[in-house]
Formats: sequence, C-alpha cells, structure tokens
Amino acid sequence: MKLARWLMGLGIMATLFTVSSPMANAAGNSQQKNYLLIGTDTGVDSLNPLVGLAQDSYNMWEQIYPQLVQYNPKGLSFVADFGKSWTHSANELTWTFQTTPNAKWSDGKPLTAKDVAWTYNTIIKFKASSTASLAGGVTNMASAVATSSNTVVIKYSKPTSDVLANLQQLPILPEHVWAKYAVGKGAGLKTFPNKPTPGNPVVSGGPFMNTSFVLNQQAIFLANPNFYGPKPHISGFGLQVFSNDDAMVEALKTGQIDAIENVPVTSVKVIKAAGFDVYVGPSLTWRDLIINPVQNKTTDRELLNPNVRKAFEYAVDRKTIVKTAWLGYATPAASAIPPATGIWHDPAIQPLPFNLTLANQLLDQAGYKKGSNGIRTANGHPMSYQVIFSSDQNGPGDRAFQIIQTDFRKIGVQLTQQVLDPAATQTAITANNYRTYNLAMWFWVPLIDPSLMISAYTCGQYDSWNDSGLCTPALDKLYQEQSSALSLKERVKLVYQAQVMIYNSRAEIALVNNDVIDAWSSKWTGFVETPQGFFNQLSKIDLEQVRLK
Repeated sequence: MKLARWLMGLGIMATLFTVSSPMANAAGNSQQKNYLLIGTDTGVDSLNPLVGLAQDSYNMWEQIYPQLVQYNPKGLSFVADFGKSWTHSANELTWTFQTTPNAKWSDGKPLTAKDVAWTYNTIIKFKASSTASLAGGVTNMASAVATSSNTVVIKYSKPTSDVLANLQQLPILPEHVWAKYAVGKGAGLKTFPNKPTPGNPVVSGGPFMNTSFVLNQQAIFLANPNFYGPKPHISGFGLQVFSNDDAMVEALKTGQIDAIENVPVTSVKVIKAAGFDVYVGPSLTWRDLIINPVQNKTTDRELLNPNVRKAFEYAVDRKTIVKTAWLGYATPAASAIPPATGIWHDPAIQPLPFNLTLANQLLDQAGYKKGSNGIRTANGHPMSYQVIFSSDQNGPGDRAFQIIQTDFRKIGVQLTQQVLDPAATQTAITANNYRTYNLAMWFWVPLIDPSLMISAYTCGQYDSWNDSGLCTPALDKLYQEQSSALSLKERVKLVYQAQVMIYNSRAEIALVNNDVIDAWSSKWTGFVETPQGFFNQLSKIDLEQVRLK
C-alpha cells in the first residue's frame, strides 16, 4: 500500500523537545524504561482502518486489532492469531475457524467469533463504498456466521487460493463500538475518527492499545491487559514522527528514542559508527514512475502511445538512481511483485537498459520533433509534464526525480515536480482525476501474497487501490483466475502472466526495490525482521518479543 509521510515542519530542537514528554505523560516515570520509542518519518495518518493510507497505520492496526491468522516472521508461513485452528471442506468453499476462548476487548467486553462474523459481513455489505479499502480481504466471500462464541464459518462463492492471506489483512473490529456506524449506506464507518480520549484508549483486541494520538507528531500505545495471546515483554511503545532526518538520528544517539524504522540511507554509516545495531535486508518496498494509462484521458494523449511509454523506460537510469539516490541500498526493479515475495516474483521480467539513443529513436519515429529549445512537440503542444510527487518520499525520491528529469530532458521531454502531501497525492491521481493527470512518482509496500498488488491494477479497485488507472478485462480475468487456482504451480503461472501484463502496460515503471534498514540501541534485543521491517503489518510476534537486555 502507498506509504504516507506527514511533515511536522519542525527544527531539530523543537523535534527533540517533543520526544520524551508525551511518553512520560502517558506511561508514568516508573514504567518509562520498559517502553520502546520508535522514530519514524512516516507516522500514523488515521486510527480508522477504513481511512488510513500510511504504512505505520497498517502496522499499528496489526498490533491493536485481532486477525484470524498472522505470519510467522521467520518463515513467512501462516500461524495462529485470534483463530487458534482452522479446517476447510473438500471443495474449499467452507472454512471453519476455532477462535480463542474467553477473550476480551481492552474495555472488558467479550471478544468472540461474533465480532469476526460482523466485521466480515460489514465489509462485504459496503465493499463498493465505505469498506472498499478492505474489500480485497473478502474476495469471493459470501458470508460469515458465528455458529458459537468460538466458531466462525466462512462461506465462499468459489474456491479461493488466497483465503489465509486475505484474512491476515483484515482487522477484526469490536461490534459493540462500530455497529452504530454501519447503518444506511455506511458512510459513518469512514467518518468515525476512532480516537482515544483521556482515560479511554481505543477499544483494542491486540497486544497493545492506543492511548494517545497527535497527528503528524506521535502515537502512544500501552500493553493491553486483556490480550488473548502472549504477554509482550514491553509495557508499551510509541511512534515519534520526525520531519528532519538529522534530528531523528540525533535523538537515537542521545537516547531520546530507542529505535528507528526506515533509517535514512544517508545516516546508515553514522549510526553504525555510533555503535547501534543496524539491520539491512531485502524489502517489499518498490518505487515507481506512474504514466497515466486511462484510455479516455482528456489531455496529452500521446502518453497512451506504447512507444512513448517504452521510450520513457529507456530513459530511466536505474543504476544511477540506486547508486546516487539510494547510496546502494536498493536494486533495480522491473516487476510489481518484488523479489522479497519469494516464489511469486517472476525473475524473467527484466528492466529495459538505460539507452537514450533508443529512447530518442522511438520518439522520432512517433513524429514528435524537437523544437529550438530542445523540447519535442506532440499533438500541437510541448512534451512538458508535471509529475505529481508525494512528499513521503523526499530525500532519495527527490534525487531520483532529479536524475530522471535530467535524462528526460535529453530525449526532449520536460518534467516539473509537483510536491503534494500523501492525501492530496491520492486525490490527485484517483477518482475524477484519472483522466487528467499525466505522471506521478510514489511507492508501494505490498504484502507477501501477490493478490493485493495485482488487484491494484484491476477495474474493481478504481477510486481505491488502483492509483494508476489501468483497467483491462484481460488483467481482471487473470486476477480472478489466480485467486481461484488451488494448484500452487498453476497459480504461480497465472501470477507470472499478470506480472508480465502489468510490466508491458508501463502503467507504472518500477524504479528500484529499496532495502529494509532499521536501527536500535544495543540495550534492546528480540527484534525479528521481516521484508516490512520489525514494525510491520504481517505479525504481532515482533513486538511481543522485543525486550530490554
């Protein structure tokens, strides 16, 4: 999903001033040493799981809500969460989950299979509107019924290969809190802020509960005394948002924070030299250049020409972007399904080589001649385009844009950067703007299973995950077929075909797969890294195991 970085606009001293006091106020001095305070350049953008876009929001929902299953972060296989065990019928149309008995929400109310059934049925009911962002998790799901307080039976309309992966995405919500918003057309489900008030944390069912939230600044979590699973070793954790990388690194070095997720590439050597533990590993994150593919586009229709799109890829110097923008902490990318997904990534998909000569030849063949200023003319207007650029990728993203901008100028195409915050970016490239924007740069953090990422290029995800505007019946068909293929070999084949189709569309030119880079104080241990880092949307296990040495 697209990450969001919300800028605070604070200097180093102002940022450091806000680091420790919110945590002390929430936790109390007697417990503060047991808290893990994480520095981030992202932050939570909404506590409502039907609204938020930020990766930290998804990571947070993993920790405050139950899911039926989760990933084992070491092997990325599915293991129990609120669902203790599960079976399915021979035709795989009926799945039965046994849930944890005697579980409670953080407010003491019973947490049962009824909450599971209510959540899933609500998502199904409003999947075309207010619950669209979670609709992928109920693909082919017809109904969910709690046959007892600890048994939920889920019916599917046809065999579905990614049932467990889909259910892992879905936060189970407390019916007694949310039911009053699921009325009428369900609009209230998206307007409910789901925020804590003094003395009243967000009603949670995971190992932690949110007790304080200040947009663009911090979110604080205490251990949930009613959690149904293993008790965490820490009594809470916090996310402190930084808009200044130097301030975040200084806060780690001075002990104001304990860890950093997504360490800035320019700071890795400094943090290592200061004696902190630094993890570098393969990531699910990939960066992209979006070229609007919408067929009823109203302006600059030359961008729909396949040879123009191909020329643009030839003009992308991925190796220089890796070396200069990411300082080597990335690899050139081509597919929408990154290598960190394992068997789902098609290694045969390789990026076009950087070749400005071939790029110029393709544009010459299209009849777009260069003017005296070196800029080509297409359909009576200069090939000059604004690139919508989400501010959550500044730094390396800015440097990547500058590299692309310079090389595109050499093929007669002029690019200008239009920086917007993530919410404004989402609006600018979706909904009614599909037909009007030209280019954009952003990034994805997909899941292990490929279904969600492929769904982002389907017609059914218009105005939701589909931010490129690609919509073809052939790809929609492949998406449905891979989702129903119960043979692993057959499903991998279909997923590979979908990747090729996405790549050849050049709706999004994959730029790089960047590394996971996390750091923490040597006072702490127990971090378990995943392709989404130690704070992630895949598993609760990581923060259950972190502890002081």
